[in-house]
Amino acid sequence: MLRRTTATGLGIVMLAAGALVGAAATSYAAAPGTAGAAPRPGPGLFAKLTHAQATAKFRAAGISWSSSGGCSDRNNPRCTSFDQINSATVDGVITLKGATGCAINLTGGTETGHASGTYSHWNGYKVDFSLSSCLTGYITGTFTSIGGSKWKSASGNVYYKEGDHWDVTYYNCGGCLAD
Repeated sequence: MLRRTTATGLGIVMLAAGALVGAAATSYAAAPGTAGAAPRPGPGLFAKLTHAQATAKFRAAGISWSSSGGCSDRNNPRCTSFDQINSATVDGVITLKGATGCAINLTGGTETGHASGTYSHWNGYKVDFSLSSCLTGYITGTFTSIGGSKWKSASGNVYYKEGDHWDVTYYNCGGCLAD
């Protein structure tokens, strides 16, 4: 069984695995007592977006992005690309923007040049944000410190302050509401 949660955290609807129905902005996690602690894909949760689809959603939410190379080529480490980013990652950034009211500038996406791994930039789970006092204050004041300059949100996403930027791993959309 999987449980479906909404941004309000009110109520849990149990659904049979394989029979999930929901919008891309809904997060799914393994129900207690089921195998696997890692997030399990539901319809749309880990759907891959193109760079154009992701930037359209970011633009509509008032989120900016920048690139040291002024480009969006996924195969160039000087670019900032969102090609093949998970829809849950995009929705997670949008959820954070709405919760904080802070300006968010993305400086890293799915481009090559980041560390590898299952929950990596390349695989669509991670983004980098520019530092700002507003964002840093919200993250460090709202989320739980888990040591090593890392904070964990109630939904399980991890915010890591890596010197000059935030490196964020989105396992889900951060409590977003279904479309």
